[in-house]
Amino acid sequence: MAAEPSEETYRRLAEHLDRAHAGAPMSPYLIEILKILYPGEEADVALHLEIYSNKTLDEITSSVPEKADRLREILSQMAKRGTVLTVQKPGKERTYRLLPSVVGFAEVPFLKGEDTPEKRKLSQLWRSYLEDRFGEELARGIPLIRVIPIAESLEDTSEVLPFDDIAEKLEKVSYLAVGHCPCRQMARNTGEGCDHPTERCLHFGTLAQYLVEQGIARRISKEEALEILRKATEEGLVHVCDNLEGHIRTICNCCPCCCAFFRARTDYGLHTLSKSNYVARVEAEYCTACGTCEERCPVNAISLEGGTAEVNENLCIGCGICTPTCQGDEAIRLHVRDEVSPPPDLQTFISARLKT
Repeated sequence: MAAEPSEETYRRLAEHLDRAHAGAPMSPYLIEILKILYPGEEADVALHLEIYSNKTLDEITSSVPEKADRLREILSQMAKRGTVLTVQKPGKERTYRLLPSVVGFAEVPFLKGEDTPEKRKLSQLWRSYLEDRFGEELARGIPLIRVIPIAESLEDTSEVLPFDDIAEKLEKVSYLAVGHCPCRQMARNTGEGCDHPTERCLHFGTLAQYLVEQGIARRISKEEALEILRKATEEGLVHVCDNLEGHIRTICNCCPCCCAFFRARTDYGLHTLSKSNYVARVEAEYCTACGTCEERCPVNAISLEGGTAEVNENLCIGCGICTPTCQGDEAIRLHVRDEVSPPPDLQTFISARLKT
C-alpha cells in the first residue's frame, strides 16, 4: 500500500491548483479540503496533470511510471470524485485534465445531491475557506460570473442584447445536464440556508457530458432546461452564467442566502459578480406599493418610499427577479442601462484572472 501523501505534497498541490483562472489560495482550510478530495495516490497523480491541457493515459503514465498498473483506476476514481474531467471523443483516446476550483472541485462533488458525513465536513471547510481566502479569489480581477436578466422582465423585449439571450444560447449547445446546487447543500449542512429546490444547476457541452457519464448529473433536453429556468424565476432565484463573451458552460440559479458569490459580496463587500446591462425602474403611477419587489430583490436595492417602490440603481444588479410578481400592471420593469458593457472576450478574461 502506498504511503499517505505528506503535508508538503498537499502544499505543492495547492500551489499547482492556484495557477488556474479560478485558483485556490493557500489556507489551512484548503489543505484539509484537498486531503478529502485528493486522498492517497490521487494527490501525487494530480501534480502530474494540467488544468488547461488534456493528457492521454500514456502521457500521464510517462510522468508516473511507478503507477502504470493502477493509473487508469486512480484516474477513474478521481473523475467520479469530481477532481478530474475526462472525455473520450469518437475515434480518439480518452483524455484527462484537472478541474479548477470553479466550476470544478468546489462544486462537482456536491452536484449529485448526496448527504454524507464527508460532504458535511467539506461543507464546513468550504464555508470557513470562503471567509478566510476563497472569497477574495472569487473577486480577483474580472468576476467569474455575471447576471443574466429575465427577458420577459424587460420594458421592451426587443432590447434583449445578444449576449443576454438565454434561449438563443441554449439553441447553440448540443448537450445539457442538471445537478444539485452545491451552495444550498453547503448552507444546509452548516445549519443555514433556505428551502429553495436544489436541482437547479445547469451545465452544457463537454462538462455536461462528463457529469452525466460519471453519474454526477442527469441529462436533460433544451425544453427541460427552459422549464427549470422558468421555475427558478418563479422561485426568485437569480440566473448567472460564465462571464465570457460567446461562451456558456454553466447557468446557476442562485439565492443570496446560500450562494458563495452572493455571500462574499454581501458579507465581505467583495466584487464577485458582474451586473447585467439592465436596471430596474418603476412607473410610479402604476405602483400599488404591494412590496413584493422589495421582498424579492436579492441585493436590497428596492425600498418603499412615499407610497411607491424606489430602486437604487447603483445597487441593482439587473436580474429582473422583482418583476414577475408585480401587482401594479407591470409597474417595475428592466431597462437597458445608459452604458452597456458586453462580457469580456477570452483573452481579456484570462489575462485578468491568471496569476503572474
